[in-house]
Amino acid sequence: MTNDLLTYSLTVFTGFFAIMNPIANTPIFIGLVEGKSPETKRQIAKESTITAFIIVVSFVIIGKYIFQFFGITIPAFKITGGVLLFFVGFKMLQSEKSKIHHILDADSDDSVAVSPLAIPILAGPGTIVTAMNDVTHGDFIHIGIVVVIFAVMILLTWWAFRASEKIMERLGSNIITVISKLMGLILAIMGVDMLIGGIKLAFDISH
Repeated sequence: MTNDLLTYSLTVFTGFFAIMNPIANTPIFIGLVEGKSPETKRQIAKESTITAFIIVVSFVIIGKYIFQFFGITIPAFKITGGVLLFFVGFKMLQSEKSKIHHILDADSDDSVAVSPLAIPILAGPGTIVTAMNDVTHGDFIHIGIVVVIFAVMILLTWWAFRASEKIMERLGSNIITVISKLMGLILAIMGVDMLIGGIKLAFDISH
């Protein structure tokens, strides 16, 4: 049981890290807060991460009820989610910013904390799909694990935003690009795996 939960936790962490990727999102944060005061930058980093946490955790907790209300089946969700994750990962591999994951044209005021930083960069469809897929067949323990790991990811993202300029100086754009491509490959593989799982459920295929 312990080994199963450990494996599950590592899988959840990998999925969140790949889709959120604090390091790869750092240049985006820098671009959106360019010209703002240090205090404003800190406030935007705080507001964006807290907002993203509330949004994703809400879907994790009430996701099953959302399914029931709209009549969404688990296989349909897995198939659609798999296609979505593969698309995001494929775009990252091509060094293109996915339209689902990023919005580059943002207003220059403090509203960037909510949009596009919190939505859809941090709490976009890919993140929500990943979170809800992890708790589709889970119990309260699994839900708790997902919430805790997502909280860790939010803290890492907040730290990356706060230290964004230092990270860019230390790593450089080339290394950040390589990290982004590796995360894109992981996302694409996860998307295919989720798609296969959805097809197996839809057609009751055991192997």
